[in-house]
Amino acid sequence: MNINVLGLSDERFQRPLDLLSQLFFEECKVNLFEDQNANITINMNIDETKCLVIGSLVGGDEFSTHYDKNEDPKLHFKAIKKAVSYVFLKLLQEYTGIQQKWGILTGIRPTKLLHKKLKSGMSREAAFKELQEDYLIHEEKIALMQNIIDRQLQVIPDLYNLQNEVSIYIGIPYCPTKCAYCTFPAYAINGRQGSVDSFLYGLHYEIEYVGAFLKERGINITTIYYGGGTPTSITAEEMDLLYEKMYSSFPNMKNVREITVEAGRPDTITPEKLEVLEKWNIDRISINPQSYHQQTLKAIGRHHTVEETITKFHLAREMGMNNINMDLIIGLPGEGLNEFQHTLNETEKLMPESLTVHTLSFKRASEMTQNKQKYKVADRKEVEQMMNEATEWTSSHKYHPYYLYRQKNILGNLENIGYALDGQDSLYNILIMEEEQTILGLGCGASSKFVHPQTGQITRFANAKDPKSYNDGYEHYTHEKIKILDTLFPMTTS
Repeated sequence: MNINVLGLSDERFQRPLDLLSQLFFEECKVNLFEDQNANITINMNIDETKCLVIGSLVGGDEFSTHYDKNEDPKLHFKAIKKAVSYVFLKLLQEYTGIQQKWGILTGIRPTKLLHKKLKSGMSREAAFKELQEDYLIHEEKIALMQNIIDRQLQVIPDLYNLQNEVSIYIGIPYCPTKCAYCTFPAYAINGRQGSVDSFLYGLHYEIEYVGAFLKERGINITTIYYGGGTPTSITAEEMDLLYEKMYSSFPNMKNVREITVEAGRPDTITPEKLEVLEKWNIDRISINPQSYHQQTLKAIGRHHTVEETITKFHLAREMGMNNINMDLIIGLPGEGLNEFQHTLNETEKLMPESLTVHTLSFKRASEMTQNKQKYKVADRKEVEQMMNEATEWTSSHKYHPYYLYRQKNILGNLENIGYALDGQDSLYNILIMEEEQTILGLGCGASSKFVHPQTGQITRFANAKDPKSYNDGYEHYTHEKIKILDTLFPMTTS
């Protein structure tokens, strides 16, 4: 599909229009100039005097919307961009007959938008009206957002007052194999022991020096999350030494509200590793089936069996893991509604404390995206049916939605939702999505988000994604983070 959008000369309109067009057409090119080969031509007119954006399809309907003028050039353009997106979406909905229930939102964190409005003192009614009228979000999605926000504030009553604490993400960049849909920094661990040793040395260094800074400034840690990769890919002895370093380096570990270790690949779980987790009082882990169909697991590059997922779940339960999360993915290659219903039926036999239901996303760098013809997936309608099935199943089994995020190129323009039984919600998942406090990323591929305690302004800093670069530069990454922390949490004199 080739779309001409005439009347917009500013290149800053290109990306938002690209993202919106991709909600309707799998392959689409938006031109801000006239292309004779275009399938659709849209005329846009920005009337600065009336603060009005008018758009029309050649030979079709016209839509318009007003925007709020602002003296700040950045905020002024932001308002115009939102208005252009509104008109563009209206025109494409009219042209295709497809309604986008998330409206003009293409970002990852829709609930953050509603949080912001409610924190400012806006009533629910006013906030809902604005989301519907200005962003074109459908009522069912707004209701989902509000349910999640209510749950989050119930689980973390001081969510808006955690700016003077931090959470920690620790990235372990190794897995048994790399999944076809994955773009995380994850490297097959076999044959890499030298690289693993060097990586762990650098990670211990980061933990030690960052921990010393936090102790010096009296900064408490809210949550700690080990992700990756698969953090249980390393040996039990390496895990033990890593957790010992964590406890000796970080301040007031008794005050940390939650520690999570992703053990997502069942083929990495052993009795010895579970004993290490129990030794260090870590009982929240993930064991991720993704699907209960062996053919699907093989197709996406997961080398464990369905039976192994079930066996390792029971082993973890027997060895004291009392808060187990499981991930499922809607829309995996070759799977439709019947296959997903089977996965839900198998999940019912285990009843993990929390369940994250992902919708497959075609991430640009993934093997699956680069070979789309090899991986046939369900159409939009069937993907929506699977999501509806997940919503009904979780509700009937007393799971509550507690966090939500979206991704680019996600099937059906849907979402990923975390569900939990009462009292089993992941605090870290809430904090990383709502960006209410600083999250420090340690390890390979880990990103830090520094949230200014007073202004809320976010500064990002990322460690290298590949182990060699990380091993060469861990000292630099550590001290750059500490420099930024020093500006946010300066030394106070009594």
